[in-house]
Amino acid sequence: MNKMLEEFKQFAMKGNVMDLAIAVIIGAAFGKIVSSLVNDLLMPIIGMLFAINFTTLFVVVRNTVISYGAFLQAIVDFLIVAFTIFLVVKAMNAMKKKEEAKPAEPTLEIKLLTEIRDSLRK
Repeated sequence: MNKMLEEFKQFAMKGNVMDLAIAVIIGAAFGKIVSSLVNDLLMPIIGMLFAINFTTLFVVVRNTVISYGAFLQAIVDFLIVAFTIFLVVKAMNAMKKKEEAKPAEPTLEIKLLTEIRDSLRK
């Protein structure tokens, strides 16, 4: 039992797990911001342009209310979050490609061996 606890501690303290936990917390906060943006700013403006109140869009089927206006707002939420994540991943991939494109600087050992080789040639 103690060994398993130690293994779990090592797993939980690895950088990737901590980064993932931070990303989830930030993502949840970002989701709330996007929801507020859509519900409180975008949808009222779109509704004003088309003379539609999305919060009141619903259909009643056999005494059951289906609120498709809320569903439309959720779709807009999703599209904004998905597009933002796409932009972040695209930027990260571009930065990663720049890092990979840089030539690696030779180590001190390689520099010394090159100097020795060059002086032996002379």
